[in-house]
Amino acid sequence: MFRPKYPEAPTPSIVHVPTAVPAAQHSHAPACSCQHAPAPAPARPSGALSGLNAGTVGAVITVAIVLTALLAAVAVTAISVAVAAVVMRSLLASQRRR
Repeated sequence: MFRPKYPEAPTPSIVHVPTAVPAAQHSHAPACSCQHAPAPAPARPSGALSGLNAGTVGAVITVAIVLTALLAAVAVTAISVAVAAVVMRSLLASQRRR
């Protein structure tokens, strides 16, 4: 009941490919007799997060810790102000009764 239903994949159609081989195959001589070294392969990053180095990760973690500490400080301050307001209200109410 709760399992997803995936659409049916269409069946691929078979394409007829001729099997005839060309009669003559031409090979071209090199234009010069010098030896060329192959171009070096470009370095590819390994992994999904290869653009991030240790410094970037450290900075992000540090900022997250600082923001979490600031949020905790604001929450503690708000709670203490609320408790102080309730205590002050109670003291003023009891003083008015007298």
